[in-house]
Amino acid sequence: MLRNVTRLRGFEIRAKDGEVGTLDQFYFDDETWAIRYLIVNTGIWLSGRLVLVSPIALRQANWESRRLDVALTKQQVEDSPGIDTHKPVSRQHEAVYMGYYGYPYYWGGPNLWGLASYPAGLSVQREAVTEAEASQARAGKESADSHLRSTEEVTGYHIEASDGEIGHVKDFIVDDETWAIRYLEVDTQNWWPGKKVLVSPQWINNVSWTDSKVYIDLTRETIQNGPEWNDTIPVTREYEYRLHEYYARSPYWEPVSEQHIHPRINKGT
Repeated sequence: MLRNVTRLRGFEIRAKDGEVGTLDQFYFDDETWAIRYLIVNTGIWLSGRLVLVSPIALRQANWESRRLDVALTKQQVEDSPGIDTHKPVSRQHEAVYMGYYGYPYYWGGPNLWGLASYPAGLSVQREAVTEAEASQARAGKESADSHLRSTEEVTGYHIEASDGEIGHVKDFIVDDETWAIRYLEVDTQNWWPGKKVLVSPQWINNVSWTDSKVYIDLTRETIQNGPEWNDTIPVTREYEYRLHEYYARSPYWEPVSEQHIHPRINKGT
């Protein structure tokens, strides 16, 4: 199911033996647009220390009670590698983190999660860490940049259409099985009061991290006339079909072999 990232903030994170803290924000991979880590505020338990929890650890969600259960103990979390959200997370730091929990690496494989399409598909057993151990030797040779970005940081980025600015990033819509970001919620209130729209990361030309801008391969008029998004209701598959049909783009849920080439949107150049 697709969920708004901002509405997940404040969820209780519960380990096998008690509460760990509350969900504060997320780190996503700016190459695949997948959520790689939940950033958890441990509150009074660890004096507000922030810790990383991988979606690999998630085992059960209670959406009504706003709680996510993880297959970890409080001691494991307390002893886990530290994180400073004011500094970039290096690939080497990730390697240490993955090695600590005995997780296979999510990068380098053919799927969204390396050897699996879903984080739950990766083994969490310490006895089955062959891939992580084999990759550990390569960690020092990996690029120092792990391409991780904070959802909190990117919220507010300006959205640039092919012919001018149209709004800013207000939220992210994430798939709670794959933890892929399916859409950016764009607030266009400075141009069309009250209107919000969804755009897929697949439609992004590039992101300027230094200028805090997201460039989209669509014109302002195309977006203005597109399906409006009501952020008070869930994203339905019916709405998604309508959205992709309007923008003439292949749905992400179609197998690659079944996707067809759509005509490009007129960029108005």
